[in-house]
Amino acid sequence: MATLKKLGVTQSTSYRRCQPGGRWTHLLPGIVLLSKEQPTARQRVEAALMLTDSRGIVTGFEAARRYGLRQSGPHGTVHLLIPQHRKVRSVKFAIIERTIALPERRVLEGVPLAAPARAILDGVRRIRDLDPVRALLIEAVEAGLCTADELSVELESGSRRGTALPRAILRELSNDVKSVPEAAALAIWKKAGLPPAERNVKIFDAFGNYIGMPDSWCDELAMAWELDSYAYHFGRDAYRKTLHRNNRYAAAGIVVVQTLPSRIRDEPDKVAAELRAAANAAAKRPRPDVTVVRTDRAA
Repeated sequence: MATLKKLGVTQSTSYRRCQPGGRWTHLLPGIVLLSKEQPTARQRVEAALMLTDSRGIVTGFEAARRYGLRQSGPHGTVHLLIPQHRKVRSVKFAIIERTIALPERRVLEGVPLAAPARAILDGVRRIRDLDPVRALLIEAVEAGLCTADELSVELESGSRRGTALPRAILRELSNDVKSVPEAAALAIWKKAGLPPAERNVKIFDAFGNYIGMPDSWCDELAMAWELDSYAYHFGRDAYRKTLHRNNRYAAAGIVVVQTLPSRIRDEPDKVAAELRAAANAAAKRPRPDVTVVRTDRAA
C-alpha cells in the first residue's frame, strides 16, 4: 500500500476497494492485488516475497513445484526462509521460517529458491502422511534433482523436527526402492513376519530356462510376489505375457502371489494375511529346483 500511497491513492481508498464488493483483493499486510480474481501461484509468491522485503527464499512444496516435481504436496501456501534476525511473522498463505542456516539461493524464472534437497525436506517435514512423503522423495531422486545421500546430509544438518518419516523413507531409498507401491510392499512383507525377500533377481528352472523376474522373491520358500496393476497388464500383449509368466511359475512349482498395487494402500492387513497363507503353503511342499541369479540392482 505504500507504493499506492506514493502514486496518490489514499489509505482509505485502498481499504474501501479491498472490502467485499470492491475491485481489489487484500493479500497480505500492506500488499494488495489490483483485481478481484483469485491470485495465481506466481502472485502469491510475489506477495510473500514482498512481505519479507525480497529477502526471503522460497522453499518447501512451492519450490518443489517450481523445480518441476509433480508430487509436490499441498497447494496454496508459500514457505519462505528468512535470516534469524528478521522480524517477520507467518500470515495467511505465507509461512515464514526464521533460520540461522539460510541456504544459498537459486533463482529460477526470477524466483529465489532453496536448493532442491533443502526445499523438499522443508516441505515433507510439515506433513505426516506416508505416501505423499514417499512419492516426493522418490520423484526427486528419480528426476535427478538430488541424490538420496544429499537428502540424508541435509536431513542431518537441519532441525530434527518432523524428520522421523523422511528419515525412514530415505532408509528405503538406500535399498533402491523405486516406487511408492514398492516401498509400501516392503513394509507389508516385514509386517507379515516372513523370511527375507529380494528384488530384481532372475529365476531359472533346473534346465536353465528363464522363468521370471518377480517384484519380490523369497528364496527360502521359492515364493514370488508380483504387484500387477491394471495399467501395465490390461492390454492384450501385456495380459498374454502375464499369463505366460504365471504358467512358467506353476510349471516350476513356484508359489506366486499376485496383488494389485491399490490393495497395498487400501488393504495392507489382508495382503499380509494372504502372503502368510501362501508362505505356509510353500513351506509344506518340497522346494522346487530353481536357481536365482542376482542382478546388479538386487537388494
